[in-house]
Amino acid sequence: MTDRSRLAVPDLFGEALAGMLQRPGRSTLTALGTVLGIAAFVAVLGLTATAGGQIDRRFTELAVTEVTVKDAGGADPLDTAFSFPDDATARAAAIAGVSAAGLHWTVPLRTPAIAAVPGTPGRAGQGLGLVAAEPSALTAMRPALRLGRLFDAFHDRRGERVAVLGAAAAARLGVTRLDGHPAVFVDDVPYTVLGVIDDLQRRADLLLSVIIPAGTAMKAYGPPTDPRAEMIVETRPGAAAVVAGQLPVALRPDAPERFTVLAPPDPQSLRGGISSDLDTLFLLLATVCLVIGAVGIANTTLVAVLERTGEIGLRRALGARPVHIAGQFLAESTALGLLGGLVGGSIGVAVVVLTALARDWTAVLAPWTVAITPAAGALIGLLAGLYPALRAARIEPVEALRR
Repeated sequence: MTDRSRLAVPDLFGEALAGMLQRPGRSTLTALGTVLGIAAFVAVLGLTATAGGQIDRRFTELAVTEVTVKDAGGADPLDTAFSFPDDATARAAAIAGVSAAGLHWTVPLRTPAIAAVPGTPGRAGQGLGLVAAEPSALTAMRPALRLGRLFDAFHDRRGERVAVLGAAAAARLGVTRLDGHPAVFVDDVPYTVLGVIDDLQRRADLLLSVIIPAGTAMKAYGPPTDPRAEMIVETRPGAAAVVAGQLPVALRPDAPERFTVLAPPDPQSLRGGISSDLDTLFLLLATVCLVIGAVGIANTTLVAVLERTGEIGLRRALGARPVHIAGQFLAESTALGLLGGLVGGSIGVAVVVLTALARDWTAVLAPWTVAITPAAGALIGLLAGLYPALRAARIEPVEALRR
């Protein structure tokens, strides 16, 4: 009885390496599917974590530090009295944890005619709003100026006819420079333009408005009734909940029920929900990329089996057992998957880091995401090569040599 043939592990990997080097172009294209899948997996998870960190930072800086107080009026629907006291801003600013606070409202004019030239409202001013705001309210909105300056407490106290324009409003009215002291006309009443706001981190909708001092609006148009006034309050991080509870009593100890306070939600639960949703979505996308890579390896390995039928038959005729044939193709697909995992993981890390640098972000990448990429690539290659390897092992030597 003759001894059955044996194939040592070093010989197995040697055969697999020889098979890969025999067709370098095909081997590269076969590994490319895993490279792209692993790279997408690492990049997607890394970019998700990095973007989540930016969401967290921006949410903390803006939403968690913003409190809104609305004038709810009294229980009587006909009660249109202005609920905020004259020193409302000073009372709010005196609360510990408040950085800035101020009133703002839409001026009670149903259809104000806003134009750059008196007597000719035209179509440019259509859709623009007229908003009154205290200087401290603009501060709490965190404006970025394009031109000029904002109005200040002096203009507000004296009721000066001045205005600042949102960027969209300035574009519609054709205000592109301030050296000629341009004015806008509201129902033919001139307001000198002091500045143009390029962006507002809070209340960005006001970029489509003409903003005048609250004192000027009170003198010219009276207190707001419909819609009512609001107070925007910027707090220090972590103080919003406490400030929100104190504001109604601080503003009107005699009638705190005349105000509705909108405080930010709990940041931990909200950030956790956002991160969980993003992680689930992008992990699904990354998994799809890996499946595509595995299908690519399986397809290419199967084609290689069909093309190497004669070689398989010759090996079988020389004594190779089916397990040796299967092992050879499994070793090739696993090695290709391992190589794809190493290269893909490196590319994924590079994508995350370069994207973070380009966006001036802080790159966030879990160590396990990178550590598992070689093993994940090898596992994908192993699973993808199972069917082709089993098919190769079932080829009979006589039939293979006839082809």
